[in-house]
Amino acid sequence: MKAIVSNERKGYNNYGTFLKDKYNGQKVYKIIVDAGFSCPNRDGSKGFGGCTYCNTDSFTPELSRKLPSLTQQVLQGIERAQKSYKAERFIVYFQPNTNTYGSVAYLKKCYDEALAAAPDLIVGLSVGTRPDCLDPETIALLESYCDRLNVDVEMGMESMYDATLQQINRGCSHQEFLQAVEWFADSPIDLCIHTVFGFPGETVEMMLQYIHEMNQFPQIKFVKFHHLHIVEGSILGVHYKRNPFPLFTLEEYTDLLCQLIPLLRPDIVIQRLFGISDWDLLIAPHWGLKKTLIQNFMDKEISRRAIVQGALYSLV
Repeated sequence: MKAIVSNERKGYNNYGTFLKDKYNGQKVYKIIVDAGFSCPNRDGSKGFGGCTYCNTDSFTPELSRKLPSLTQQVLQGIERAQKSYKAERFIVYFQPNTNTYGSVAYLKKCYDEALAAAPDLIVGLSVGTRPDCLDPETIALLESYCDRLNVDVEMGMESMYDATLQQINRGCSHQEFLQAVEWFADSPIDLCIHTVFGFPGETVEMMLQYIHEMNQFPQIKFVKFHHLHIVEGSILGVHYKRNPFPLFTLEEYTDLLCQLIPLLRPDIVIQRLFGISDWDLLIAPHWGLKKTLIQNFMDKEISRRAIVQGALYSLV
């Protein structure tokens, strides 16, 4: 495989260019919808409190009950994106909580309602979930939309180390992640893997192993990289205030990206280099820049160092 450089002259396969190429230059925008799903690590099925880095305030039943219908959420999201970004086509993105955590019949009802809101404008369905909330029947349901839509499943690996997963109260093991990945081996669904870098106790060398792990699976088409940040309302936020621990500076995290991007399989598309939090919720790290400026800083450093995705890629 040759290392691929996007036509926007970045040293990595970025999602914006991927969408432009796939949809013939049309502006495609993700519309986030909240179906009010819960999480087995929050409702007592597997545990309570959720992952330690989650903001529990955003998962209250009261909030879910106040949400507009899925139809309204899609139509309002489309209207905003058309006005603000001149978007032309849309991907319905079930993002908050675990969006395969329910019966297949209920999941179908939710997906169908959202997709029916604007069928002439919607080109894709994206569903965020956990490895332990997937099974062949649910995947078959998602595959049933692939004849008319591009479908991707965003699944959180977070860390590949069980000691870390236990520490953050993840509620599932890395083996469960690997089993879920295997179910997508011959699927038309695009699989997107979400990772978090910077958990306490993990070294840079350990984090680079995430990349070697993902490189092994051709069914992984997208990745989302996220640095650990501490937010109000999270269990980790309480611990951090009592006993602060090291977090990435912007420069340190950018250096990590410059180490891992050359290792990443060259055909994988990077949807995100970093995560953001609302400023009023963010405890740390404070990088002092807005999203666009952070992106620009990282892209300039990647360019300055002549980083190319896949340049050091190997299955060995």
